Amino acid sequence: MRYLWATFGLLCVALAMLGVILPLLPTVPFLLLAAFFFAKSSSRLHNWLLTHRLFGPMIEDWQRSRAIRPAAKKAATVSVAAVFGISLILSAPPYVLIIQAIVLSAVLTFIWTRPSG
Repeated sequence: MRYLWATFGLLCVALAMLGVILPLLPTVPFLLLAAFFFAKSSSRLHNWLLTHRLFGPMIEDWQRSRAIRPAAKKAATVSVAAVFGISLILSAPPYVLIIQAIVLSAVLTFIWTRPSG
């Protein structure tokens, strides 16, 4: 079972790394999942993730106080705006725009109501 948890953790880290580059993939939720999976499978991988210079502070902020750093909040807002802007440019159907506006507004509301790290 440990190998399955470790595989899930590695997959989540890979998705988080893609999320750093791609605006459609969230980074921190995948890192939190990876930390969970690594805690169940490998103390070495778990420790590596928590001490990682880029990813570690985000995980620690969330685990300590459910906080999101201001820079991450701004990056998420820019990403959400970019995704919605692309939908507008590509002339997405109105019902798609409405669904996106509702979901993305809920996401931004959640992000901006969290404490800052």
